[in-house]
Amino acid sequence: MYRETPKPTRLQDYQPPEFLIDQTELRFELDAEATWVSAELEMRRNPAAKRGDGSLRLDGEQLTLEAIALNGRELVPVEYQLQDQGLVVQRVPDRFQLRTRVRIHPTANTALEGLYVSGDMLCTQCEAEGFRRLTYYLDRPDVMARFRVTLIADAVRYPVLLSNGNRLVTEVLPDGRHLARWEDPFPKPSYLFALVAGDLACVEDRFRTASGREIALHLYVEPQNHDQCAHAMRSLQQAMRWDEVHYGREYDLDLFMIVAVSHFNMGAMENKGLNIFNAKYVLASPETATDQDFAGIESVVAHEYFHNWTGNRITCRDWFQLSLKEGLTVFRDQEFSADQNQRAVQRIADVRALRARQFPEDAGPMAHPVRPDSYIEINNFYTSTVYEKGAELVRMQAQLLGPERFRAATDLYFERHDGQAVTTEDFVRCMEDASGLDLTQFRRWYQQAGTPVLDCRGHWEPERGVYRLEVRQHTAPTPDQPDKQPLHIPLALGLIGANGQALPVQLAGEHSPPAAGTRLLELREAQHGFEFIGLSERPVPSLLRGFSAPVKLRFPYSDEELRQLMAADSDGVARWNAAQQLAERVLLARVAAPETPVPPAFLEAFATALRDPQADPALLAEVLALPSESYLGDQMEVVDVEGIHQARETLMVSIAGALRTELLARYQALQASEAARQDPDLSPAAMGRRALKNLCLGYLMRTPDLDMLTLCQQQFEQAHTMTDRIAALCQLARLRDEAAAASRAEQALAAFYQQWSREPLVLDKWFAIQAQVSTPGTLRRVEQLLAHEAFTLANPNRVRSLIGAFASGNPLCFHAADGGGYRLLAAQIKRLDALNPQLAARLLHPLTQWRRYDAGRQALMRAELHALRERAGVSRDLFEVLSKTLEA
Repeated sequence: MYRETPKPTRLQDYQPPEFLIDQTELRFELDAEATWVSAELEMRRNPAAKRGDGSLRLDGEQLTLEAIALNGRELVPVEYQLQDQGLVVQRVPDRFQLRTRVRIHPTANTALEGLYVSGDMLCTQCEAEGFRRLTYYLDRPDVMARFRVTLIADAVRYPVLLSNGNRLVTEVLPDGRHLARWEDPFPKPSYLFALVAGDLACVEDRFRTASGREIALHLYVEPQNHDQCAHAMRSLQQAMRWDEVHYGREYDLDLFMIVAVSHFNMGAMENKGLNIFNAKYVLASPETATDQDFAGIESVVAHEYFHNWTGNRITCRDWFQLSLKEGLTVFRDQEFSADQNQRAVQRIADVRALRARQFPEDAGPMAHPVRPDSYIEINNFYTSTVYEKGAELVRMQAQLLGPERFRAATDLYFERHDGQAVTTEDFVRCMEDASGLDLTQFRRWYQQAGTPVLDCRGHWEPERGVYRLEVRQHTAPTPDQPDKQPLHIPLALGLIGANGQALPVQLAGEHSPPAAGTRLLELREAQHGFEFIGLSERPVPSLLRGFSAPVKLRFPYSDEELRQLMAADSDGVARWNAAQQLAERVLLARVAAPETPVPPAFLEAFATALRDPQADPALLAEVLALPSESYLGDQMEVVDVEGIHQARETLMVSIAGALRTELLARYQALQASEAARQDPDLSPAAMGRRALKNLCLGYLMRTPDLDMLTLCQQQFEQAHTMTDRIAALCQLARLRDEAAAASRAEQALAAFYQQWSREPLVLDKWFAIQAQVSTPGTLRRVEQLLAHEAFTLANPNRVRSLIGAFASGNPLCFHAADGGGYRLLAAQIKRLDALNPQLAARLLHPLTQWRRYDAGRQALMRAELHALRERAGVSRDLFEVLSKTLEA
């Protein structure tokens, strides 16, 4: 273990760089075993920085220095000093040229940061601090330089050589190698540098910008995958047009490239003009990818493209400002996806993800503000708080400003800060300057961790026709922040009448004509009171419409009021939320007392929704889906692992038994519609129909009727899409330990593997399905799969599909009372930490929540955490998470 706690980096200690780099010339002599990197840097002292001792300090890790020269003169060892984390050059002038030559070893780079090997490819990942593994440099985002790059490699092994910007020249060399030279005309920080070398197929298309410029679009994949790129290319073109229409942002180079790689720690990377993607977010066909995969590709392709302006042209001053680019760009990709699909359904998906990942993060030992105050390892702060909660902060500002003023504010942001490295404060100031609003209090959202709770109460005065709403806000203490201040919170609401009609929403003291619909209230104090006047009947308040703020809402709805909102609310998010609350009540009551009967009115609400021929299938699938086991656990003081699982399963059995006729009728109608189509339909409407059909199948498979088992097997065997095949396989695999269905389950899993064993991304699904089966034999099955010939710790996707899916997606088995799940995860994290510390630290998340469980499970988890922290050689990534988890 560490003898001393690694020193944290703190926001309050930020200082501008003492030196700047105007021009960066790089020459790579590429080879998997050993690559030589020559760098020529045109540097000058920064007049805006405090002058130091005259020495130049450059970042560098795992580099072998072979030559160094200052202004053309070779330096002798006494003139520089090599350190573990960099290089110090003594007594440099105010303006100078520095040349270095280093050797690096891509094959040995299992951390997948810097230059590494993915399959037969060489590629880079430089965000956040990977560039220092390529050469000695000022590896920080506020140092922006123009880059010119020369790539040299074996022409047969690496026929494609790519880097940022425009290709200037290619040349065949006499020794069997070839050369490509690239230039990026836009200054950029080192984290946006990229190169790729490999034997790749190029799928080409074009895009004509609003101003009439022709942009070449190149999508590079391994040759066998060239036929799985159409959706990614189409998503890119749609994103480019959308950004022009909604933000006035036109692409600025003549070439835009995407490369799909199989080994990647994240989803994708927005390197200027050369986006490098996890293959999962590029490759898709109806035969190999689910509807969820198609949606993910559309979102991630758009996200990385949108970064060209919100992240590249305008970047972060320092890594504490990470949400400046990520939160804003997540908001933009969410809005893009909402416009491409059904807006309410997309918003529900965003909210569900926020509640599943960010709310627990805010309530745990790793809680941190959207703009953190300190870190030991920046890779640990690529979190849901920075990304998804950061997006919610942008969304709230967009609501407060309104569409026209928000567009004016973003226009001002692009105009004022193009080509700069800036802060979240700069972004908020543009919101203020363009709108005239005072967002001083709103800034607390960036500085304060934790999820606010809104406690609401309603009072009806029939003689006056007045409904009074009282709202109190409070935020629980989080690590290092015991005292919380009131936040500026937008609360969207509507009022619903007894027959489901929208009632007028008029506040006391207003003289404008009342209007029905959604009203945006602004909360600023710890307690607020609002009076709505002119009402002829007691309303049911529809609160937090569109999930207008990332808060937890408490209101004493009756069951009948929730059913009313579930059936009649015009806001799809509010309808879904009412259904979730209703189901949550039933489930938690049965956790506390398993014999509690299911209310007939609850079942009737489900039946009514199923019978509605006008209901949108995609929204209906969301409304009728029960809350997840993990979400239910988050609502309890002490998580009852077995009780939650049993309550959820028995409720599904009750729903299936009571509504078998309605569920089967809806399933058969949707299945007949799907079977009648010659080609797979990938429209949002068709995806919604499949979502509802497979939800019905999941309920039907909880009945004891063997005809349903046959129905499921037929869907698996005859499916036109991977969506339907995977949905059926999930249901079959769930029964692999039941005597009546075990053979069918094993046959289906074996058949799936035999058919798709050569498709890595499909095989990931096969691993994940088995890891998430909630039966006693799953732990043993996961242990066997760890030894499977197709499993490897070297591929992050495969690790996430088995170890991650088991630990995060199977609460019952992972949290088995004997601690077997904890021991398995800790053992694999120990192995991974020596290979890929970033991935190891992220896999630890389920153990960071140890305080939420009973004393026995707490002791078992804590023992594994202590053992991981105390071992020799623990990485900085893992050490930081372990320390915060154990000491919070």
